Amino acid sequence: MMHDILQTLQSMGVLKQINEEELLAQAQQEGLSLEAYLLNIKMITHSDLAKAYSMYYALPLVEFVTEEMADPILLSKIQFNFLRQNTVMPIMFKGKVTILVADPLNLGTIDELSMLLAKDAITAIATPGTIIDGINRYYPMEGASKMMEDLEEDTNLLEGGLDLSQVEDQDILSMTAQAPVVKLVNHIIFQAVKRGASDIHVEPFEKELSVRYRVDGVMYLAFSPPKRIQGALISRLKIMANMNIAEKRLPQDGRIESKVADKFFDIRVSVLPVMHGERVVMRLLDKSKAFASLENLGLSPYNMQVVNQAISKPNGIILVSGPTGSGKTTTLYSIVSKLSSPELNIITVEDPVEYQMTGVNQVQVQSKIGFTFATALRSILRQDPDIVMIGETRDVETAQIAVAAALTGHLVLSTIHTNNAPATITRLIDMGIEPFLISSSVLAVIAQRLVRRLCDACKTKYTPTPDVLQSVGISPAEAKKITFYKPVGCDKCLNLGYKGRLPVFEIMMMTNALARLVVEKVDANVLRAQAIKDGMKLLVQDGVWKIELGQTTIEEVLSVATMQEDL
Repeated sequence: MMHDILQTLQSMGVLKQINEEELLAQAQQEGLSLEAYLLNIKMITHSDLAKAYSMYYALPLVEFVTEEMADPILLSKIQFNFLRQNTVMPIMFKGKVTILVADPLNLGTIDELSMLLAKDAITAIATPGTIIDGINRYYPMEGASKMMEDLEEDTNLLEGGLDLSQVEDQDILSMTAQAPVVKLVNHIIFQAVKRGASDIHVEPFEKELSVRYRVDGVMYLAFSPPKRIQGALISRLKIMANMNIAEKRLPQDGRIESKVADKFFDIRVSVLPVMHGERVVMRLLDKSKAFASLENLGLSPYNMQVVNQAISKPNGIILVSGPTGSGKTTTLYSIVSKLSSPELNIITVEDPVEYQMTGVNQVQVQSKIGFTFATALRSILRQDPDIVMIGETRDVETAQIAVAAALTGHLVLSTIHTNNAPATITRLIDMGIEPFLISSSVLAVIAQRLVRRLCDACKTKYTPTPDVLQSVGISPAEAKKITFYKPVGCDKCLNLGYKGRLPVFEIMMMTNALARLVVEKVDANVLRAQAIKDGMKLLVQDGVWKIELGQTTIEEVLSVATMQEDL
């Protein structure tokens, strides 16, 4: 049978001339089937094999499981673990019950599912990744309403009568036989991951408890659990984050390492006592998610040229500025990744280490034991670094050491909280750094904000009003050359009209003219005017470029900058 599949792969142009007997012998030597061996040595991909199966067996090929295909009633008839272990998924395909398989020869599993679901069920082919992603995305967690009913019926919700055992190292999707509060916590985290939330807020009020998610920078209410389970819910989260559940008067910080749908998440947990209980905020960090390369960060050709020019220098400081949650750390990681090479010694000091990078030495700050940014920096500079990345320049001591490092032959990268690029210079002066040291050490300042990206599946064309165009500096003549889009909302973007975010940049290079003004301690507005003369593109101008590309809307750009404010 595999001989026929090999011939199909050859007819597809995937495999050239091969020695079938030799490959079979090598596969047997490694204890693998021939298909598995070909996949292992990367002669074929899962996509190639799925297409070959589809052609040979004349079965439909499903490349992506949509929400319309994923029938929750159909899925709930089969145990989650069974579907995952056998890489199969029941779906509705063209109005028929269909068993999606990666291996069409897994006849025992196909027959078993046919008996459980429908005797006339058809079979379709998909890659293992497509099936697992479909199961993870659409397998129905116990509904929130059903969970609420169980919570109302549960009489053991007082902390003394509830088993608040430590979370086990397993995928929360498979933790189904648990106490109602445990299932509710799992449901809260899973739904946040499914919706692409960056933060979860559990907020106690006088007569209600609310759970809100932050998706693409915007908060919205997910659901409201019963007020009576507040204590048990908060205690469960505190136990998972290794906090003291008896302490309810002081703020606490902790972390949860959890696995959700085959992805590992580092969840930072902050508990704050408020008027009606304890408020919990959880920041979700997908450890399996790769950060964007510098080329894919969304820099305009001009800004890309400026950044490449700055990072090619052997020493100096590059500062990334912006408010909390504006993507500063991601930009730093992208620059470090671009610079990383075996010839360079790169050391980072972070709080916390958000992504692990191969070939980069990463140090985590431990403020509770006195291991601060400044302390870490002093030690790092004795480790013979070429490039130093500082997670954040928070105080004058850190700033002074960073400047000293830049002046003694190191390339220093750091973030700082300021509103725009020129304001960063005045902020350093206010912190007590001498202007002549700033002009000598700072190479560039990258100011950035995040705007929401339009959903490509549902965005629609429209014509903005002249007033709106004027607010972002677009003239009527320029507007005629631009196709403007507005959000609509569909299933793929949770009916928000936006899906994901992208940065807008304002990058100021330290030119000779700027350096002279810095030494003279001029106002930030004077620095800005000179930077514009030297070629700096404003935040709003970079936003307009992304509007022209059809990536975002005028309203989103206006939420972070306007032409009047920038000028």
